[in-house]
Amino acid sequence: MAGTTPEKLLERLAKGKPVGAIVLLGTDLYLRDVCRKRVIEAFVPEGSREWAVVRLSAREDGWEQVLQRAATLPMFAPRQVVVVEDAGSLEKLGEERREKILEGLEEYLERPSPLTTLLLEAASLDGRQKFSKLLQEKALVVELTIGGESASALAGQMAKDLGAELDADAAALLVDILNREPARIQIELEKLAAYAGASRRIARADIEALVVAARKSTVWQLADMISTRNRTAAFAFLENLLREGDEPIGIVGALAWMYRKLLEARELPARTPGFQAARQLGMRPEAAEAAVRNAHRIPKKDLLRGLAALAEADSQLKSSNPNPRAFMEFLLARLTSTESSAA
Repeated sequence: MAGTTPEKLLERLAKGKPVGAIVLLGTDLYLRDVCRKRVIEAFVPEGSREWAVVRLSAREDGWEQVLQRAATLPMFAPRQVVVVEDAGSLEKLGEERREKILEGLEEYLERPSPLTTLLLEAASLDGRQKFSKLLQEKALVVELTIGGESASALAGQMAKDLGAELDADAAALLVDILNREPARIQIELEKLAAYAGASRRIARADIEALVVAARKSTVWQLADMISTRNRTAAFAFLENLLREGDEPIGIVGALAWMYRKLLEARELPARTPGFQAARQLGMRPEAAEAAVRNAHRIPKKDLLRGLAALAEADSQLKSSNPNPRAFMEFLLARLTSTESSAA
């Protein structure tokens, strides 16, 4: 079966047609929980879930137990759901062990139990390995990501569930700066709903004031400095960010996001209007316009080298404990260097 989105999965479940094997692929806990809950609700009556919903760990319980339980007929229920956590751990097993499990899994997926939905959960899979290819062919793979408009609508519904009202422009800003990650959106909305108090209204200004990640939008100011090689201004800008409490790892992450968007924006004509670029880039019009403007100022090779430098910086920040200010100044020196290949 081909891959699908959470929205398409929910549409399919609403039709009531059983699915033999489903893979929830991704790290977003909110989307994973929502999809798992809907699968269980679709196939197992509420009164039967205590014994017809089984949770196993591929890492701890082993695939033999997983396949044995999947092949067992459910008791006191028309259908069962077998939830398998850490499914991606199979890729880390030794070759002989992995091949034996894959043989058994392939045999099961060829003739799955008609009364079982096997629900596999994995943070990521290596598309080059047999395991991933087998699941793409024999299971319904759901990628736990969500589009911009859907994310805004979801954020609005989350706010309603918390007893608050989220303005449309505030929703668009929130999902943009949080990379459309529902788990992070949910956490920030809980803070915002509490801050809103009796009014229960969450406006754009609230997000700009309270959501720390909102400073990601300021990276476009930094993009202007990098594209014009204005190192002095970039250092002063960095100083302000660090003084206001921004963590280096967050700044690097925001810059990496910006560089990826700049690479996408380079594929658009230099004079593309902001509202048109916004649809292509999945961003707000003003940010999209800045992306297109700066993308054509920086050679593509410099963008690629900058992205590589940011990946290296992210790795170093996570594996060591460098002096934050000196480390970030050195990084900005690389990004603003007139010699794009400078070390």
